[in-house]
Amino acid sequence: MQTIKIGDKKIGRDYPTFIVAEISCNHRQKFENAAAIIRAAAEAGADAVKIQTYTPDTMTIDSGKKWFVVGGETNPKQWKKRTFYDLYKEAYTPWDWTPRLQKIARDLGLIFFSTPFDDTAVDFLEKLRMPAYKIAAYEANDIPLLARVARTKKPVIISVGFQTLPEIRLSVKTLRQNGARDIILLHSTASYEKEGDKKSADLRTMLNLEKRFGIPVGLSDNMGGIEVPALAAAIGASVIEKHLVVKHDKNILDDRFSLDKKEFAELVRRVRSQEMLLGKVQYGPRTEAEKYNRSFRRSLFAVKDIKKGEKLTKENIRSIRPGNGLEPKYYYGILGKEAIRTIERGTPLNWKLIKKGKP
Repeated sequence: MQTIKIGDKKIGRDYPTFIVAEISCNHRQKFENAAAIIRAAAEAGADAVKIQTYTPDTMTIDSGKKWFVVGGETNPKQWKKRTFYDLYKEAYTPWDWTPRLQKIARDLGLIFFSTPFDDTAVDFLEKLRMPAYKIAAYEANDIPLLARVARTKKPVIISVGFQTLPEIRLSVKTLRQNGARDIILLHSTASYEKEGDKKSADLRTMLNLEKRFGIPVGLSDNMGGIEVPALAAAIGASVIEKHLVVKHDKNILDDRFSLDKKEFAELVRRVRSQEMLLGKVQYGPRTEAEKYNRSFRRSLFAVKDIKKGEKLTKENIRSIRPGNGLEPKYYYGILGKEAIRTIERGTPLNWKLIKKGKP
């Protein structure tokens, strides 16, 4: 399985889950709120923070036609009957914040990167030397954008969202053909509800992505709560992405599926605890206690007094506890051989007691 490096973090099956706090529009257009979210992410134990780089004009057009008006039964009331342009105008992160937010994050030991939504955003972010890029689920089919991001040669994390398998294959192919060597696929739940429909989490899809593409996978979780991302990490997610707020506020557009600082810290704690239990691939004794207890395994002993020159038989030797004698794998090889000296009952067998050669 491929290992990918972003900043000082290695990402892949053999490394700790890379936990990303998404700021999104949770700053409510106030720089101090964005800075506070970054500090909260650091305090909660995140590895990275991510912003989104767009403007209303790079995302859509200012139009009141029906196609550009938000509807849908699951969207919150404050979204409905508003145009996309109007929402993005309220939600976007001012670009001149980016260098300052980047410095705050770096000073706190966090990796800082962004989701660009058009070529101008990529050009802007490249000047700031982003260590990686994220592709949002809604842009995963934007082939020109994928090609532009891939040409940076930076690692690319892409949410596959509701793409079909052929569409995912095209996205990955486009990234690879244009220079992206390090790609991470994120299964994503796109219900954007406080609890969401957990039956639609389908985390086996995440594992299937790993099997099909042979690259690291993870989860971009757009439901509230920590149950789904914690489970995803336990079964193999190399990356977990969750929206973060300092504290819940129903006036924040993405609040209903975000975690507050306390919840995010609990997610990190649970993921790290699971990682400790999963450990690493290691055979044999792993602790001093196991090394000691290994001595209680079975080994070969004399269970009757054996005279010098007497043959070893099923009656006078056995495989019993503890493990001070020859390993049981030698049992059949020493049957019929002669004792070099008298062996008292209860003596662990060793090669100095047994005559060499064929029985």
